[in-house]
Amino acid sequence: MTSIYTYWGNGKVKLTWIPDNNLPENKLITSVHGLCFKNDKLLLVNLNARGWDIPGGHIEKGETPVACFKREAYEEGYVTGGCYLLGCIEVNHTENIEWDKDSPYPRIGYQVFYRMDVQRVYEFKGAYESEERIWIDPGEVDNYSNNWNELHQNILVKAAQSN
Repeated sequence: MTSIYTYWGNGKVKLTWIPDNNLPENKLITSVHGLCFKNDKLLLVNLNARGWDIPGGHIEKGETPVACFKREAYEEGYVTGGCYLLGCIEVNHTENIEWDKDSPYPRIGYQVFYRMDVQRVYEFKGAYESEERIWIDPGEVDNYSNNWNELHQNILVKAAQSN
């Protein structure tokens, strides 16, 4: 397991990559994301508020994590395919001075990650929260994403090796 610290506002948050096939309880999952591959290229979407990123988002009521990821991949990137679990990032707010019990996020929550092998690419319409999509060489991702870090790189390496 790899851990890093980051700051969300003024709060220090510990992020730990947990590469396994066991999901935490749904109520502890704060978001679901995935790396979508087609012909050895990685999909990035230009999200309205965040810039270039991988598809992902929040679970809707009654939705499973894998269904959430498939929905987000379609809504943001207009792709569908088979996917499987890579693991999750534990988001630990224990040292975060800005976290409180009324926060919408649990003190310890999880971001779940999948790999999708894209089987179908649909016309891009930009009807949801993404403005465009691109396919890149996976080694170039840090040239596009402002939020790419060591944990994301570990997830990318695992996803690329799982092909």
